[in-house]
Order: sequence, then structure tokens, then C-alpha cells
Amino acid sequence: MDDLETLIEKLVAQLGYELVDFETINGGQLLRIYIDKDGLVNIEDCTTVSNHVNNVLSVETDFDYERLEVSSPGLDRVIKKLKDFDRFKGQQAKIKTRFAIDNRKNFKGTLSGIKGEMIMIKTEDELLEIDFENIDKARLDPNY
Repeated sequence: MDDLETLIEKLVAQLGYELVDFETINGGQLLRIYIDKDGLVNIEDCTTVSNHVNNVLSVETDFDYERLEVSSPGLDRVIKKLKDFDRFKGQQAKIKTRFAIDNRKNFKGTLSGIKGEMIMIKTEDELLEIDFENIDKARLDPNY
């Protein structure tokens, strides 16, 4: 699966987009891709990426899937890459850690950037440093 994700990330990048997230569902029958770019992702962007990825996968791989979905990551996008924790500095986020920090695994606050491999997040109580390797899930948490 890592090779497939790497291939898709390369294909998406060639078209000028960023691969935000990638998942396979139902044993790989559904392939779901979330893309981003400078500005808003629209239906034409999704169609372009879908057509390109579909064509390349059908010719260059033996990966068998029934359906491909391409969409924007949404306002509450997943944050998976270290650089994105710096990119979204100043925005609200929710972070779930793999291992407890002070008997907690769930944190909500304002992203304050990165320091080496540490994610900085300002909660109501303090400025926390969370090791990037300890992050299980992270999402932006926009105020609607």
C-alpha cells in the first residue's frame, strides 16, 4: 500500500496538487484521495485528478479497485505531515496522541508551529510540545 500511496502522491504532485490523505476501504475496493492546492479545490480539480489517477492505475499497476473518489480535505482537514503543523500555525486543531501525556491523549488548542520534530500547541492551560511520532490523529478544528 505504501508504494501505491507514493505513486498517487507523485501523480497528484505532477498535476500541481498536494496529496493530503489517502485511504483504501473494503479491502481496497474503494480508493479515496483528498487533494489540496493554493486556493479552493473545485469539482474540475477533482475530475482532473480522478481521470489522471484512474488512467495511470489502470495501465501501470495491477491494483484492483471498483471506485475512486477524489475530494478536497474540507475545513477540518487531516494534518499528517510535519510541515503542515507549521503551515497551519495560528489555527485551532485537535490532536490525539498514541501515548498519554500527563494522563491525557486528546488535546485541543492553537497550533504554534514546530520545533525540530516537536509539535507546539497552545491549550487553555499551557504551551505543549508533542513529539511528531506520538501523534495518532490530528485535524484542524475551525470555528463555524
